[in-house]
Amino acid sequence: MSIGMLVISTSQIFSQFMELTDLMKGSFMGLGIGLLLTSMVFGNFKKI
Repeated sequence: MSIGMLVISTSQIFSQFMELTDLMKGSFMGLGIGLLLTSMVFGNFKKI
């Protein structure tokens, strides 16, 4: 789950300091959201 958040935050930091194309921004966001959703679906979360 932390990898997805890391990808999204890294892309946001890079977009502040470097000029990224819309394709690159969308790719990083899609990859990050995909990793987050995958970890939530297939993760072993303990139910309280």
